[in-house]
Amino acid sequence: MKKILVIGAGRSSTSLIKYLLDNSTQEDWLVSVVDFNIELAQKKINNHPQGSYFKLDANDDIERRKFISKSNVVISMLPANMHYKVLKDAVDCGVHVITPSYITEEIKSLNQSALENKVLVLNELGLDPGIDHMSAKKMIDQVELNGGKIIGFESFTGGLVAPESDDNPWNYKFTWNPRNVVLAGQGGAAKFIKDGKYKYIPYHKLFRRTQIIDIEGFGKFEGYPNRDSLKYRSIYDLKNISTMYRGTLRRVGFCRAWNIFVQLGATDDSYIIEGSENMTNREFINSFLKFNPADSVELKLRHYLRIEEDDYMWEKLVWLGIFEDKKIGLKDASPAQILQKILNEKWSLKSSDKDMIVMWHKVIYEIKGLANELTSHMTYIGKDSTYTAMSDTVGLPLGIATKMLLNGSIKKRGVLMPIDKEIYEPVLSELKEYGIDFIEQHCELKIK
Repeated sequence: MKKILVIGAGRSSTSLIKYLLDNSTQEDWLVSVVDFNIELAQKKINNHPQGSYFKLDANDDIERRKFISKSNVVISMLPANMHYKVLKDAVDCGVHVITPSYITEEIKSLNQSALENKVLVLNELGLDPGIDHMSAKKMIDQVELNGGKIIGFESFTGGLVAPESDDNPWNYKFTWNPRNVVLAGQGGAAKFIKDGKYKYIPYHKLFRRTQIIDIEGFGKFEGYPNRDSLKYRSIYDLKNISTMYRGTLRRVGFCRAWNIFVQLGATDDSYIIEGSENMTNREFINSFLKFNPADSVELKLRHYLRIEEDDYMWEKLVWLGIFEDKKIGLKDASPAQILQKILNEKWSLKSSDKDMIVMWHKVIYEIKGLANELTSHMTYIGKDSTYTAMSDTVGLPLGIATKMLLNGSIKKRGVLMPIDKEIYEPVLSELKEYGIDFIEQHCELKIK
């Protein structure tokens, strides 16, 4: 019996654990889930005969290594900054390990040891990163196999609320870690190349430099650039490409409204607001505005950011309740933490809500003197607020790759991401069975 260890039983692990348990009898697996919250792990196992659950503090080096050493494959669903210790233990113990998170320089340093110990350390195998890599590489390889020369690549992904659950003026609800949403885009300028011109967008301009993407059947979205698109030229082996642009999707109008919080400073996480536990929503917003007790908070905000009262953004702000005299109740909180609490009350998925993943790629290439455009998009709606689209698209690729690894169909070893045909083709093929599929459209272009 092969033993699979899942470390972390949070929301993003839900679909992964279900997939493993659903396949465990046929594949002869024992699935163990460990978490600091043992009740959460127990709930995910749900009395399955092929499953077990235990309490684990992932920072306990001795206990963590004990669990890892008894496994054939480890799947780390911990926060990204906690992966390295798990991965190092796995490599040292000769155990394969998979994560949905980005490869860091620290993780890269494990490559030689992984090769020597004949271990696969497979990362970036969730949604984004993950399905984005695999579907993009499939398009790129397909074009190049047919003799095309790629000159441009663009890719956007968004975790959004499904149309049937879209009931607020922001057209948005949290489908993954709210903190990451609030802090999105911080930590340096967004970098990309467009038609041979390098572009650098600072954080305070990020949400006003968007592009519109129209997806058949789902309407228009707006995309803002991710932090560093340039590194994907080497990752996808497109070093001389003239356009490389990756970004995040939102519904049209979201970014302009979100930019209000950026300009106010309400997304700042670098300092603590004094007396935050006694502050109200209204006082929080007022703390960023000019001192003028004669004017209302609403008037000062509109004047500062030049917002007309009939502007659609105003409806979004009022709906959030930011002008209400509602106590925040967070002690020693940063502006970003306070904003997150306000948003959580309005943007959380209700039990009946469904979320939606949207992914879109565009490849521009030349072949036989003609310019061509190949676009590909995927839209996927979750089942409910437990088995969400986000949980499925993060968890299912991890589960599929685990099955492939245990069955011996993945031969590669070392620290890798899923951009090799040996990995991406079977994973994408099985994802189709779950309705996670891409629609491609092709057209010829005039060369400028």
